[in-house]
Amino acid sequence: MGHLDHATLGWLTPALSYVMAAMGAALGLSCTVRALGTSGRSRRNWLITAASALGTGIWTMHFVAMLGFGVIGTEIRYNVPLTLLSLLGAMLVVGCGVFAVGYGRDRTRALAVGGFGTGLGVASMHYLGMAALRLHGTIHYDPLRVVLSVVIAVVAATAALWAALNIKSSRAVALASLVMGAAVSSMHYTGTMAVGVSVAPSGSELPGATTMQFIFPLAVGLGSYLFLTSAFVALSPTARERAAYVSAERTTEPAADAASTRPAQRGRDSRPRRGSRGHDVSPSVAP
Repeated sequence: MGHLDHATLGWLTPALSYVMAAMGAALGLSCTVRALGTSGRSRRNWLITAASALGTGIWTMHFVAMLGFGVIGTEIRYNVPLTLLSLLGAMLVVGCGVFAVGYGRDRTRALAVGGFGTGLGVASMHYLGMAALRLHGTIHYDPLRVVLSVVIAVVAATAALWAALNIKSSRAVALASLVMGAAVSSMHYTGTMAVGVSVAPSGSELPGATTMQFIFPLAVGLGSYLFLTSAFVALSPTARERAAYVSAERTTEPAADAASTRPAQRGRDSRPRRGSRGHDVSPSVAP
């Protein structure tokens, strides 16, 4: 049995992975809140952005945490196609959950379907990413901890979507994202604690890419995407802000129109009136 180390780099990878999970959750929730305040194409675009942000944040959290994952007695490499598939799968399944909430008429049913689907997306991404591991030995799982990790993922996703449906203030969304980030991180480490490895030492070279060749550059790229998307969302007005702006414009327009007509009216009234032959018919002032 190989000895597993979940934090070979100390607290750096757990802390950074939590930041990535919380950031992805904050973006996903913010985009979902904005989507629910719009309709048509705008709603669809916000929901797509929410799904990509949630999927990217969860995937980046997982593989940043995996940078600190090690097994004594063997090196670790990653199957590139399976790793990319875990990213696309996370976005797709999470997207199904987010769209169920965004377009569901019955909120309770939409929340149940969306939370279950999003939670399964989180769990499937995790275990598909673990399936991409290549090492000298075999990997096996503790079924009870696997089930527990899936339950944590579903509960966390349902709670986050409930927050998106019922909480509108930015402060509440930020708090909900911190809770979801903690839940996603807990799900990840519960899932990795379910892993056991039977090491079979070998001198043959492992297939796949190392973490520094593939995982680290991709995680940096996706982290940059999250930062840029954060800036875009922060600069985009919410539905409440747009409504307040339109209301302020409607309030100021009548006052501006009235102010613009007064000088013209005064100019017309101050001009002398003339008769049909050009004589001044203004009232004369007696000496």
